[in-house]
Amino acid sequence: MKHLTYCLFFLYLVSCQSAKKDLPPPNILWITSEDNSPFAGCYGDTFATTPNMDALAASGFLYTHAYANAPVCAPTRNTILTGVYANSGGHQHMRSYNDKSEVVGFYPRMLREAGYYCTNNSKEDYNINPEQNAHIWDESSRTAHYRNRPEGKPFFAVFNSTISHESSIHKSIPSEELRHKPEDVTLPPYHPDTPEMRHDWAQYYDKIEDMDQVIGELLQELEESGEAENTIVFYYGDHGGVLARSKRYVYESGTRVPFIVRIPEKYKHLYPAEKPGSEVDRLISFVDLVPTLLSLTGQEIPEYLQGNAFLGEQKTDDPEYAFMFRGRMDERYDMSRSARDSKYRYIRNYMPYRVYGQFLEYLWRAPSIRSWEAAYQAGECNEVQSRFWNTKPAEELYDTENDPWEVNNLAADPQYAEVLERMRSATRDWMLEINDTGFIPEAELIDRTAETTAYDYMRTSGIDLNELVDGANLASNPRKGDIPFLQEMLASEEPAIRYWGATGLLILGTEAKEAEEALRTALADASPNVKVVAAEAMYRLGNTEQGLQALYEVLETPNSFARTHALNAIDCIEDSASSTQQAVLDMIGRVGEFNRSHYDLRAAKGLLTKWGVDPQDHGYDMDW
Repeated sequence: MKHLTYCLFFLYLVSCQSAKKDLPPPNILWITSEDNSPFAGCYGDTFATTPNMDALAASGFLYTHAYANAPVCAPTRNTILTGVYANSGGHQHMRSYNDKSEVVGFYPRMLREAGYYCTNNSKEDYNINPEQNAHIWDESSRTAHYRNRPEGKPFFAVFNSTISHESSIHKSIPSEELRHKPEDVTLPPYHPDTPEMRHDWAQYYDKIEDMDQVIGELLQELEESGEAENTIVFYYGDHGGVLARSKRYVYESGTRVPFIVRIPEKYKHLYPAEKPGSEVDRLISFVDLVPTLLSLTGQEIPEYLQGNAFLGEQKTDDPEYAFMFRGRMDERYDMSRSARDSKYRYIRNYMPYRVYGQFLEYLWRAPSIRSWEAAYQAGECNEVQSRFWNTKPAEELYDTENDPWEVNNLAADPQYAEVLERMRSATRDWMLEINDTGFIPEAELIDRTAETTAYDYMRTSGIDLNELVDGANLASNPRKGDIPFLQEMLASEEPAIRYWGATGLLILGTEAKEAEEALRTALADASPNVKVVAAEAMYRLGNTEQGLQALYEVLETPNSFARTHALNAIDCIEDSASSTQQAVLDMIGRVGEFNRSHYDLRAAKGLLTKWGVDPQDHGYDMDW
């Protein structure tokens, strides 16, 4: 009897393998939306109106721990396109347009080589030199569609909805026209209860409902095409959002996304759980998408890819962590790295001397954040709501199961010391493993990679990333006793080490008085990034004229990102002297061309607005 059982089981396995071999390659449909967290009924949000998303989850598999690797679109899309973390390739800064390494490929080309017809409708925004991503799709346009494929070809098609994008709350809809009522909104604990905040939340939920309707239309179109039974459907949001402290921030609210996969019954050998309608708690992030696509379509996964396949024949064991990063957001510099396990989130802030709520022209278009700032300035915010307007701790640790809005930082709690050390070490190991380019300031990195790419530079130049990471960790959380080490860093031959040495002294503030001479020397540093940080440190030590003069000099450099860095410092020291205003106006005159993608000009415009200076009075039309 036992022998017969083994024989029957063997025959079953053989028949299953044979059935799989006989199956045609699946079509793959990606439906993506912008700037939305898992605000959906299928994720337990009773305020949301998402019948189509809920129905898709009921017939598919809902991933409960899915993450964007960056909390903003362009670096996220770069990671999705390449299967390499954007901060590994040098693409972590928002709309930086740097060259991509030839080592790194694009998944549409891989799929086309495997015989797929690949379309994108229609957003790209890949954060690389646009010349490099030309012709990677069979069609990328507002009319691109799988129906245009040659007969007999499997398709891979992306449809991207912009309805829930941040811009959807910039212009307020009258409250009486909203379907979700402001008075019914449950606010996060970090948001003050202002009319504008309630209104923007309610309007945003209306936009989520509108976006859900698009999902339904695309799924209905697939049914009518007759291809639903042959097509694996993915739906996901491109990162979290959208009200302040979500998009752009490496919290759950900025990085956790809705993610649903529906797999036809004929491909049930690919199911990630026993049956449709199940939840899947595996940690996944967007860096996993390329290896997963290759696994689903039976292709070999290149060794350089940095994610893990979570479906298909090459599916890996569940990872312990998902990792995230933050770089420059438009015209404002900040730097954070984050790790998420099944319960905790760890964040390392490398620029803790900057407040969370740095002014961003685009973010400030929303009435909600302007009302939050006004409430804070009027003393109407409690301690939790006030933190956004203050400087950051170097480390943050949150129990996301018991603190889903991440307001109780456990990093200093001795009871969580073991968790803190484990996740701190995991984050460091990840940064070293991927050759994180973020420890070299952006302007410096651009100058160094004029004849190469950041990805290749980190792997061929011999730069000691261990030393850089250790220096940054020391500098971002310094003690007065560290001043000798920081001065030694400031004297290093490596400009990036000097940058971190100056950063540590800036953070120490008046406690760094004994290092004043070393900082004075750094005001003449050949690296503009070092010069900017040393200038801000000197200004705060009372050497205002020397600090300002060094910043004015950086405004004259040809590197626009060095100029942006200097303008950030000028804003944060809150110097509005007539000489400073003139230096900013002179910089605008030298740049000559006005374009919103020039972040030095955006930073300059923000400063002039803050000072009450109209650029048009000086002959500059900057009304973008």
